[in-house]
Amino acid sequence: MTTFAEVLAAQLRREPGRPLVTFYDHATDERVELSVTTYANWVAKASGLLTDVADLERGMSLRIDLPPHWLSTVFLGAAWTIGLRVTTSDEPDGVVCGPDTLDAWAPRAAAVPVLACSLRPLGVRFADPLPAGVLDVGVEIWSQPDGFAAWDPPADADPATDDLTQAQLWDRSNDLTAAVGSSLTDGGRLLSVADPASPPGTATFTEPLGRGGSLVLVRNPDPARLDGVYDAERATARA
Repeated sequence: MTTFAEVLAAQLRREPGRPLVTFYDHATDERVELSVTTYANWVAKASGLLTDVADLERGMSLRIDLPPHWLSTVFLGAAWTIGLRVTTSDEPDGVVCGPDTLDAWAPRAAAVPVLACSLRPLGVRFADPLPAGVLDVGVEIWSQPDGFAAWDPPADADPATDDLTQAQLWDRSNDLTAAVGSSLTDGGRLLSVADPASPPGTATFTEPLGRGGSLVLVRNPDPARLDGVYDAERATARA
């Protein structure tokens, strides 16, 4: 398996109902859990949004400028489904941002597609109107279908990030000396506070996915509560 689509399809065949991403926000006490199937549905919707609404296509780049959040993992999957390169560049072909970075990207909306996530529970829309040209993910994503097939699917040599191809991404997820959660065993649960859309944090998502495991992601972590989350979620490793 050398592309994201192949890896996700294998997990859907293997155990579609198991948890894949469990998200906590200690500042709001929000908890969200996505099974493999639910995650795949969100990825399909986000893929449709990026292609049909934002007009992005294979070979382009996407900046995911979000804090640690379950939507970060969704847009990672959507980018790799289409064949986009997830970049840290300030000159991407498209942007996914949150409330904290909206003001920085909104002036660019006339030049590049800017998709904004409210980061409110259940991925709902912003409470207030957005600047002109900015797309509200909480509005646009719900009209997209639960299934998606790329008309020009990426291959293993397509860039997945600024540094790794799709094949290298999944080779790395199975390399215990390179992966962030190097103590994670097959099927294990990795507890992390890292941003999965940032270069240092990408492996905290790809490793659990590639190894048939799951990610427990904590935003705004309260150090006094992390051990409790680790035990309650039956995590098996930390990153």
